[in-house]
Amino acid sequence: MNSLITPELLRRLEQVQMLAALRAKSSLKGERRSRARGLSVEFADHRNYVLGDDLRYLDWNLFGRLDRLFLKLYEEERELPVRIFLDASESMNFGTPTKFDFARQVAAAIGYVALCGFDRVAVAPFPDRAVGGGDPELAHRNALRSVRGKKSSMQFFRDLSALSASGAADLNASLKRGAMEARQSGVAIVLSDFLDPAGYEAGLNALVGRGFQINCVQILAPEELDPTTFGDLRLIDSENGDETEVTFGKYRLKAYQQSVANYVQRLREHCAGRGIRFFSVSSATDLGDLLLKQLRASEVWA
Repeated sequence: MNSLITPELLRRLEQVQMLAALRAKSSLKGERRSRARGLSVEFADHRNYVLGDDLRYLDWNLFGRLDRLFLKLYEEERELPVRIFLDASESMNFGTPTKFDFARQVAAAIGYVALCGFDRVAVAPFPDRAVGGGDPELAHRNALRSVRGKKSSMQFFRDLSALSASGAADLNASLKRGAMEARQSGVAIVLSDFLDPAGYEAGLNALVGRGFQINCVQILAPEELDPTTFGDLRLIDSENGDETEVTFGKYRLKAYQQSVANYVQRLREHCAGRGIRFFSVSSATDLGDLLLKQLRASEVWA
């Protein structure tokens, strides 16, 4: 049973198709046009006939006009690799609803659209989990490395539901590793709060350099956007345990909100300058609004 997305929303997502400004370069057959020339039904171009070519693909009409032999070329349809980078660090457990729960829902929706389009989906949760020790989550993580076909969607949802968030974020390292490991570029979706102290620039730049079409979804908790706790506070970093004592009065709320807005704006400008689509949402955002309005308006899909 799928607990991430309602049946009604799933039905609406079945009518959506992922858009890709770049053409697929995968060697595997799918439903995306590629630059490869093959024998599908979509005509692409002609080339001069060479001895040994299949005579079935000669253009006899062109021969009648020019008295020369030309071979018809067709565009092959290739699958589009869709790689989803899912922040599963401890900080994503914050909020009501938690940022991680919302991120998994977005990952499930984007993955489902891709699977319905016969694209290959790979989910890369980060940080990595320690190998061994009987960790039951490792099998689910491994299963999410390569998923294809609508018939795989229910298991895809179960594997996503089995993931948990823990440990310190390593956003830059994870994105750089994903860029290096990918055999071909495609669409990259980054789901994170982007609050890694080490930043995000190096990782995003690595994906850009590898040729990915990138969509970043920053997910912040309602409590991070509009705090309701004031007074003398002891703040504990959920990932490294560092403690800081602060006095946070209501008079400082506007300054805090401006700081958050400035951070989001810097991230937005970094993405815009590199051709990356960027969205910043609360974990309390209506999922349908993000998927069917915001992503569609930005031509992530249609």
